[in-house]
Amino acid sequence: MVKKSMHKEEFDREFLSLANFLPEKYFYHLSSFFEGYRRAVANFDQEIPTLLLFLQFVKKEIDSPSSFEPYHRKIRYPRDYYQFGLDFIRPLIDLNASHILGLDQLERIQKLLHKKENIILLANHQTESDPQAISILLEKTYPEIASSIIYVAGERVVTDPLAIPFSLGCDLLCIYSKRYIDHPPHQKADKQLHNKKTMQLMSRLLEEGGKIIYVAPSGGRDRRNTQGMIEVAPFDADSIEMFYLMAKKAKTPTHFIPFTLATYALLPPPETIQVELGEIRVAKRTPVHIAFGKPFDMDHFPGSQEPDKLTRRQMRAKAIWDIVNHTYQTISKNLPRYS
Repeated sequence: MVKKSMHKEEFDREFLSLANFLPEKYFYHLSSFFEGYRRAVANFDQEIPTLLLFLQFVKKEIDSPSSFEPYHRKIRYPRDYYQFGLDFIRPLIDLNASHILGLDQLERIQKLLHKKENIILLANHQTESDPQAISILLEKTYPEIASSIIYVAGERVVTDPLAIPFSLGCDLLCIYSKRYIDHPPHQKADKQLHNKKTMQLMSRLLEEGGKIIYVAPSGGRDRRNTQGMIEVAPFDADSIEMFYLMAKKAKTPTHFIPFTLATYALLPPPETIQVELGEIRVAKRTPVHIAFGKPFDMDHFPGSQEPDKLTRRQMRAKAIWDIVNHTYQTISKNLPRYS
């Protein structure tokens, strides 16, 4: 009991000390997040060591921000950021009520990876903590897949000091999305050059083979519509085409798998898209669900006979989105409505 009390006092002291480092907006958002975390987890005192570690990481990012190469490999030594991310998010997930759909596909994916073939997961995206949620669901049955997924990541998760500690524990291909590449305008050329380097590295990874890459072709997270229902964001046809062309160029067999996530309630995104950093984060304890679909034939799909190539690309993107959306709608019928 004394140890827990000391942890609580240390946590409060460390947290209050952040007021001297963080801009007021960040400090307020972090206060709200910890209050939600405190209400959500079953035993807050038990999680205090992990939360203290998070505060130390945030301070470090304020003092000396981490920089990310176009291809970032997860850091596991001397600090194991991967394990930290899982330990931080795990108490928020109701594992007994969570599900993995498509276990037969997972077995097939593992065999393909062992044969040095590639997997590209074409997925929706709902929360900043999607990588951790995926790993937590897979860590007991398919730990090798859980720790080997490479995530195509946007600018925000590698520049926000509250998100960086979790990003450091992931394998990332860092890219600027269309949504933010023009902001600010004077950095557009540098961002385009960065993206080119990332694509070159991705080509090499695909040539090596045995890689599993997660990409959200929407370029952002799913959000609620005006009726309060969560909508799977549309998939960008050009993004999917780019990955398809890179896979063909690599000449290593690459399989495209529609992949569905239902993680929204874990850490919902803001109601509207924000250009500036520093969003409100509301943590809740919730079940999460993921579903692996059957391999998608990138050459034969509804609309593949269209003579216009741009129309074909759009039809392919819609066909993949239809699979992910249908799976999500099936899963969401059993989810409590988020409010």
